[in-house]
Amino acid sequence: MSKPLIVITGASSGIGESTARLLSAAGYPLLLLARRLERLEALALPNTLCRRVDVTDRAALTKAVTEAESLFGPVDALINNAGLMLLGDMAAQDPTEWDRMLDVNVKGLMNGVHAVLAGMVARKHGTIINVSSTSGRKTYPQHAAYVGTKHAVHAFSENLREEVAPSNVRVIVIAPGACDTELQTITTNQQIKDGFQAWKAEIGGVILAPEEVAEAIRFAYEMPQKVCIREVVLAATNQTV
Repeated sequence: MSKPLIVITGASSGIGESTARLLSAAGYPLLLLARRLERLEALALPNTLCRRVDVTDRAALTKAVTEAESLFGPVDALINNAGLMLLGDMAAQDPTEWDRMLDVNVKGLMNGVHAVLAGMVARKHGTIINVSSTSGRKTYPQHAAYVGTKHAVHAFSENLREEVAPSNVRVIVIAPGACDTELQTITTNQQIKDGFQAWKAEIGGVILAPEEVAEAIRFAYEMPQKVCIREVVLAATNQTV
């Protein structure tokens, strides 16, 4: 029996890439979306459609989903993984960085949901997995805008879960702590980047690997449809915050 289609945003690196590799190995057809098409295609995964899509482009995202469904059938799961982490003190941070995070982390995530949800509700089957962060559950210094976007992901996801549960659609939040991905490197504030490396050294240099988060995603998704693991919060054992 063939397996159903899964969509992964932000699939060109980190958690998205690791999840794509894991689910492809398990036999799922995939739609992989990211801005760096060449990195998606370099994965060379079977039964996979790769498209250059920025999640802030609602029309392009919806078009890619329609194209994938014509090849592989209805979307059974969306893994909303695309995200940005731009850190800084609110008094000094460039407000355009807030705009970018709100556009990608919140509105981009909602665009993904919008592209697949009506079909899931109509079929009374499907799973939305929103990749958030421990920053959606607590606060950290110099993270105010980022924390705001991730708290929004948690609140949106819980409200959405209540809305679509009667239609047998699951909504799951995966909230990792510090993870060894490009997300840790894109902050423009060098002092904050240096501080992260110092903190990482203090805890022994051990943080989550993307493959470990991918395994949590796979586990939550492959539970029976009647089981909704509403939230998974995971971090390195020696991460105290």
